[in-house]
Amino acid sequence: MPPTSSVKVEFVKAIRRFTVRPVLPEALHPLSDLARNLRWSWHAETRDLFQSADPECWAACDGDPVRLLGSVPPARLAELAEDRRFLRRLAAVGDDLADYMSGDRWYQSRSSGSDLPAAIAYFSPEFGITAALPQYSGGLGILAGDHLKAASDLGVPLIGVGLLYRHGYFRQTLSRDGWQQEHYPVLDPNELPVVPLREPDGTHARVSLGLPGGRRLQARVWLAQVGRVPLLMLDSDVEENDLGERGVTDRLYGGGSEHRLLQEMLLGIGGVRAVRTYCRLTGHAEPEVFHTNEGHAGFLGLERIAELCDGGLDFDSALEAVRAGTVFTTHTPVPAGIDRFDRELVARHFGPDAELPGIDVERILRLGMETYPGGEPNLFNMAVMGLRLGQRANGVSLLHGNVSRGMFSGLWPGFDPDEVPITSVTNGVHAPTWVAPEVFRLGARQIGAGRTEDALTVGGPERWDAIEEIADQEIWDLRRDLREQLVVEVRERLYASWRQRGAGTAELGWIDGVLDPDVLTIGFARRVPSYKRLTLMLRDRDRLMELLLHPERPIQIVVAGKAHPADDGGKRLIQELVRFADDPRVRHRIVFLPDYGMAMAQKLYPGCDVWLNNPLRPLEACGTSGMKAALNGGLNLSVRDGWWDEWYQPDFGWAIPTADGAATDEDRRDDLEAHALYELLGQRVAPRFYERGQGGLPDRWIEMVRRTLMNLGPKVLAGRMVREYVERLYTPAAHAHRAMRPDAARELAVWKARVRAAWPGVTVDHVETPAAAATAELGTTLALRVRVGLGELAPGDVEVQAVSGRVDSDDRLADATATALKPAAGPEPDGRWVYEGPLALDRTGPYGYTVRILPAHRLLASGAELGLVAVPSEEAGEGAGVLLR
Repeated sequence: MPPTSSVKVEFVKAIRRFTVRPVLPEALHPLSDLARNLRWSWHAETRDLFQSADPECWAACDGDPVRLLGSVPPARLAELAEDRRFLRRLAAVGDDLADYMSGDRWYQSRSSGSDLPAAIAYFSPEFGITAALPQYSGGLGILAGDHLKAASDLGVPLIGVGLLYRHGYFRQTLSRDGWQQEHYPVLDPNELPVVPLREPDGTHARVSLGLPGGRRLQARVWLAQVGRVPLLMLDSDVEENDLGERGVTDRLYGGGSEHRLLQEMLLGIGGVRAVRTYCRLTGHAEPEVFHTNEGHAGFLGLERIAELCDGGLDFDSALEAVRAGTVFTTHTPVPAGIDRFDRELVARHFGPDAELPGIDVERILRLGMETYPGGEPNLFNMAVMGLRLGQRANGVSLLHGNVSRGMFSGLWPGFDPDEVPITSVTNGVHAPTWVAPEVFRLGARQIGAGRTEDALTVGGPERWDAIEEIADQEIWDLRRDLREQLVVEVRERLYASWRQRGAGTAELGWIDGVLDPDVLTIGFARRVPSYKRLTLMLRDRDRLMELLLHPERPIQIVVAGKAHPADDGGKRLIQELVRFADDPRVRHRIVFLPDYGMAMAQKLYPGCDVWLNNPLRPLEACGTSGMKAALNGGLNLSVRDGWWDEWYQPDFGWAIPTADGAATDEDRRDDLEAHALYELLGQRVAPRFYERGQGGLPDRWIEMVRRTLMNLGPKVLAGRMVREYVERLYTPAAHAHRAMRPDAARELAVWKARVRAAWPGVTVDHVETPAAAATAELGTTLALRVRVGLGELAPGDVEVQAVSGRVDSDDRLADATATALKPAAGPEPDGRWVYEGPLALDRTGPYGYTVRILPAHRLLASGAELGLVAVPSEEAGEGAGVLLR
């Protein structure tokens, strides 16, 4: 025998990757259509059908129908093709999808359909539709995915636009000492639930962008069908691109400034070109409204300006036309969360030898530069560009709207933050995605399947009132069942995590005792920036241990979350939490689960009794995770930030007091708020959960669950959110777009230029009221007389207003209302104008008024749009005076 030798084994890498698709029997062809429409991700009957095809394969494929169809053995496919019961179910599900795709829904049933936009293009850097299409990192993407799904359910003609990242965000594991590890699996589009958008000759549809030096960036267009809504996704990994350009769509939020800039140019500019291509190929109506979800897609406005300039409009007129049909949503309450690029970097990527060569690069730069008090004039700010290119803008909760108005008030000098034209549409969540099947089945059994489905999609308080009819025992049994399912899920995931961390099977027997299905279960899962305070619960570890190990009222906590790969501070927070959870004394009561994503979340939200959220107020723009818990009967325990500030009531949750007075001392603030959290858990939350009434049930807890569902259910729905967008933003934007014909756009652009040039000559010269006094009676009407100078402008160019309301100790107006005054006659000999009007004193207490002049034009969406206002000087007369006490 030859001598034994040592052989080194190498892993052989493929030089080319491709996907071998299964050949489905003809009778099963509809399965392919069902798999390619992502409605399956929120339609239980479709998922059940796929699972029944091969339960083992379904589990191994993590519930992904596309992977399932590539994994089911041919023999099993042949068997299914002869299974009459399966084929009947397949036909029924296929017919249901056809009805869903073509039938009239809420949008089509509106009384005056022609008033509504023909189509809306919705741009976002990430979309969380399903774990099978991992193109999201956190809340922004999940919100965008829920927006598309709710639009589909309501029949809103939306076109989604995003990027297709070859590595998605990242997969998270832990090292043995609890440090976050990132992994970037390659995603093959041919293995994802997307299809190529094809030209008539069968070639893959593409868009192209110019790069400095005359190079081109090519990108293919893929289509993901989200129910009725097409989602276009751009992919730069094509052979014609150089290696650097191929990597533009490599990772979500990866790379340096230039990499991010190219991603955002491709998303915005390439996205508009993809929409035009899609509409040309499919006959879909062209969008009348363009909605940019955060500033990442802001360059879409530049492409639309360039289109209009190519059609003969000048830049200023094109800008007005584009603004009229643009909606901008901001999601960040802190300047650090906004993408900002160096001026020279942006300038290099636009102009004669790069992208948009027909537009003066200085005009482009002016749209995004921070040319306002407090800004950094050398930085190009994507949110600032979004606001300057969008006639309508919103934050994502009432509190966040207030914060945004203050944060961006420099763009509207002379106006109080309350008058900055940024409104609010509070986020919502897509109930069919996030409500556990068991919750839906209980509703269907007790109040009817159709009624339950309507409640979860269309909303409306009257549909949710039926929860009053469900028995306490039914609710408590449901909550216990969901908690038990979470316990099983946690043990499986924890075991897999410890194996990845290097633990042997013999040392993991303790995992069988982790968590208890009868113990109060608290969830905390989200991204891990510092302001979300993952480790606030650890401020007093002895106190936390007492709560976890209480002999009569213990709690258990499930924690999950990812830190950005470049955020070592966030990774240290995770490590601190993991090390505490590894302590043998408490590891059966607190766990950290790595690789937080949609699949985990869909088990976590329903299984938790309480959802914990303790950010630094007011840095949570909305925070939708607590909404998903609420839809499953979970109670919220949260700082009053984001949506919870808006809808909190003590009969269905708890508010963690905030130490606003200690805001400058972060350690003291954290100590105070952690102490408040421990007090709530120990003195109010846990006692309420374990308290039993005469029937042996926690009656008061069950009543809080019932109130959560009845009060929050109709509010937190993405359907409610999308209806608000349609009614308050999309429809007015479509009307403005239609009114802004080329002649109107030119008129408005010329008028704005004239008003800006003449504004220094606009003055409030004198304000008077007869018999002004320090006190007056409620119901009195004062006659105002105001003398103003309009310079080169005419009364038709302005509105003179009396602004009145309560005043504080600094004579600042609060809850102010504006009343338009009218010219009394023609101009006086010196060119001044006299305006008159009544001022009704309709409130008691300290009361005051002032007068101001704003630009006015029929095509403006807001009097603050130009950021111009004239107010009285100290010599002008009474100005603002306290009238009632």
